Amino acid sequence: MNDETIEPTLFEVPEGTRKTRADKLLADHFSEFSRSDFHRAFDANLVCMDGGPIAKNRKISGGDKIEFRMPEIESCPMGPIDMDLAIVFEDEYMVVVNKRSGVVTHPGAGAPEATLAHGLLFHCQGQLSGIGGIERPGIVHRLDRDTSGLIIAAKTDVAHRKLSESFQARSLVKEYLALATGHPELKSGTIRKPIERNPTQRHKMRVCQEGYGREAHTDWKLEGLFEGSYSLIRCRIHTGRTHQIRVHLRSLGHSILGDVTYGYRSLPQLPATPDRVMLHSAHLAVEHPVAGEPMELEAPLPEEFLPFVDAKRRLD
Repeated sequence: MNDETIEPTLFEVPEGTRKTRADKLLADHFSEFSRSDFHRAFDANLVCMDGGPIAKNRKISGGDKIEFRMPEIESCPMGPIDMDLAIVFEDEYMVVVNKRSGVVTHPGAGAPEATLAHGLLFHCQGQLSGIGGIERPGIVHRLDRDTSGLIIAAKTDVAHRKLSESFQARSLVKEYLALATGHPELKSGTIRKPIERNPTQRHKMRVCQEGYGREAHTDWKLEGLFEGSYSLIRCRIHTGRTHQIRVHLRSLGHSILGDVTYGYRSLPQLPATPDRVMLHSAHLAVEHPVAGEPMELEAPLPEEFLPFVDAKRRLD
């Protein structure tokens, strides 16, 4: 199918709507498409106003008339690679993988390397949703390279859109386990601090004042105190900001073990040397995108964590 055969959608912004970014407003009004879907349409110059294409950050308001089309999904040219993926759940609509630390979720800028997307193409024999585009087949969300644990990929476009809606609506539960420096004084807490990109070190994020950056909300609970001045902390994130847990825990004075980007310095009495960021996506509670049934998904702690959580080292 060519783009020319796809009928455009005409949308008149309701009167009284405050000036809002075009991509956000369209995603809010058309729930059948994700914000990523609209970004692809903007990149292809398929979102127009007053006869010409507009940028995704264009501010639009009540009375504006927008015309848009979704671009044709391209087939992915990436070659499948057998990566011996650890499958937690799989059916005809989705697959859940326990990602190893050190694996990038999908291709990006820089030197080419095998990514989770390559491994999914091999495992699923190419049967993945095309909504993610040619470099992100089936990918619904992502984890940092060093972060291990649960990640979901969709096999059909319907499943992809439903899962994306769950992430955007924050209707699912996402819990991580982190080994962090120090012993918190409290057993649990809530961190509500907006996050922005560090203007002088673009690879880093930082907390900022209210009114700046993007809303970020993390609940945390202490899981264990250990000899050597470190703790196991369970974090539930209600927003999905870049490096959110790493930045939020650091703001409390608890850097994640191995995370030199956010202030970790070697501790003298550790049972092993952390050679990665000790953060693991351990639990997802999500509604099945087609059946609608609740799903509870778990990924056990990886081997790198085990010396640190030895019961003999517990203080509590």
